[in-house]
Amino acid sequence: MQPALAAWLALSLLAGTGAEDMCGAHPARSIPAPQLSPEERLSPHMPEALRCDACHAIAFQIEEQLRRAEGKAGRKALSEPDYMEVLERSCSQGWESYGVQELDGEKRLAGPGLPRQEPMSVMVTGGPWPGRLSKMCHGYLGQRGEAQIYGAHRRGPAALRELLCHGAKGACAGGKAGGPAPPKAMPNEL
Repeated sequence: MQPALAAWLALSLLAGTGAEDMCGAHPARSIPAPQLSPEERLSPHMPEALRCDACHAIAFQIEEQLRRAEGKAGRKALSEPDYMEVLERSCSQGWESYGVQELDGEKRLAGPGLPRQEPMSVMVTGGPWPGRLSKMCHGYLGQRGEAQIYGAHRRGPAALRELLCHGAKGACAGGKAGGPAPPKAMPNEL
């Protein structure tokens, strides 16, 4: 009896039928990779629709790197040369853990520090994404300056995200695609 059952199981697995029905499992589901436009595949710049997500990823990575460096220094403020080195290292990292997923028909950047990641989707990593994130990060250092970025970090993650992503010219400002703006402070909270 056992050789017959083993043969049936082997044939069922090779044929791809029978075992699912017998065990009550669901058939495999096919999940397509996001279809990228020519701009998303070829441009050296971050596509407009993904800039807000990219900004949040950059703010998260900067925050993590600075937090770790301060932890090593005993939670005190870093000196100017130290925070400048940490910020440069933050922007020059590999960024390989970030990529694009398609969620409900919308392409979103996915990776550490970003919300709305779907575990049952295909994420396209590598390619142009690491270079684009590094370029954007270095752009923030040039536009805002290391001292201003570090000062925002010292005030907290929300202040850093506000400075980089949600200010008047931020990637998430003015109802641009890529995510909601943060809640505004009430007048009595200022």
